[in-house]
Amino acid sequence: MSHHRTRRGFTLLPTIFFIALISACGQQSESKGAAQAAPAPTAVLSKAEELAAFKAAIREKYDMKEQAFRDNDPEPILNRFYTESVISTDPVGITKVGRAALAPVYDEVIGSLVKIESYNTFVNGDAGWDWVNFHVSFPPGVEEEPFTFKMLFLWERIDGEWWSHGEMYVLGEFELKG
Repeated sequence: MSHHRTRRGFTLLPTIFFIALISACGQQSESKGAAQAAPAPTAVLSKAEELAAFKAAIREKYDMKEQAFRDNDPEPILNRFYTESVISTDPVGITKVGRAALAPVYDEVIGSLVKIESYNTFVNGDAGWDWVNFHVSFPPGVEEEPFTFKMLFLWERIDGEWWSHGEMYVLGEFELKG
């Protein structure tokens, strides 16, 4: 597999897309029917506790994704990070829908090294989003300059597990607060 990489990325989502996603999440939850209703929460969390739990859960997903890049293995990213109906849009507006459409992208970029840093995170119940810096560097011997994407990941908790419905990205970097 070639280590030549292009600067593909996920562009920041317009508000209308996010509203459509949240609407779709609600419709998906409603379509499960009463027989498959989500179990009642065992404890009511404060907003701060809910946010901390969400951050911890998605950090585990980011750690898995970073490791998959180090291992040069797209399978965990495609099948344990994203929903089947994932939507990903790059900086020039090219959109990939579904895991199968994302597979060739990951086959091309998987040898890169990534580090994901949350910048601004929000959660409300079973839906949330996370603005991140997505740092990309390369293994020794690959003559490419490191770069960073500003990305927005959209998340939904399904059967107790957080899944990314997709992202958009542009080149750039958020200044993290000290």
